[in-house]
Amino acid sequence: METSNIIIKVATAADSHYAITITDEMASSAKARGTGIAKRSPEYVEQKIIEGKSVIAITPNGDWVGFCYIEVWEHNKFVANSGLIVSPPYRKTGVAKAIKKRIFELSREKYPDSKIFGLTTGLAVMKINSDLGYEPVTYSELTTDEQFWAGCKSCVNFDILMSKERKNCMCTAMLFDPVDHYTPEETKQEFKKHSKIYERFMRIKQSKMLKFLQKKQSGGSASKSLLRYFFNF
Repeated sequence: METSNIIIKVATAADSHYAITITDEMASSAKARGTGIAKRSPEYVEQKIIEGKSVIAITPNGDWVGFCYIEVWEHNKFVANSGLIVSPPYRKTGVAKAIKKRIFELSREKYPDSKIFGLTTGLAVMKINSDLGYEPVTYSELTTDEQFWAGCKSCVNFDILMSKERKNCMCTAMLFDPVDHYTPEETKQEFKKHSKIYERFMRIKQSKMLKFLQKKQSGGSASKSLLRYFFNF
């Protein structure tokens, strides 16, 4: 798939007609994976586009390729880069990484003092975030804004989130703190070093085997430490 000519830009009101296409693909992707992303209406996505709080990728011919948007919480204390979605023919081409990089830059431009965070069920997105300087964190380091968590109600995993008292779920939380953070090169190397462990634990977590893992005694000290870190054990 040719991607060199794809246009990745801050969306404007002229791009609002893509909203239905974007939300349809969000719903389709969540259903296919069997793991949830919070459902968003075309009206909500259109609002983000008009406000200049989103990044869109399109072909020179105007075909939609990908999208991501910004949400702001607790009076600009936190910013979430949410709703990353790429059209199926363009997945695994580097488009998602380019969109994430641009939405991260846009967040830093608009909210330079805000902590930027995201939730993901995918190792690929974890790697992209690590390349930008994000670090895996526990849910306690995220926003406490009720409206943010209410957005998870449409996710298929919402019951799990609530049963864990919003301290844990299928998603992994990642955070960039502008005041206290490692360099992107450091977080990139840290992810590379532990990627196999991350992959293993995300797979187990998403298989709902937490109770089994709590009883399991084998494994190295690093693995046990990461297990507690990710799952709040």
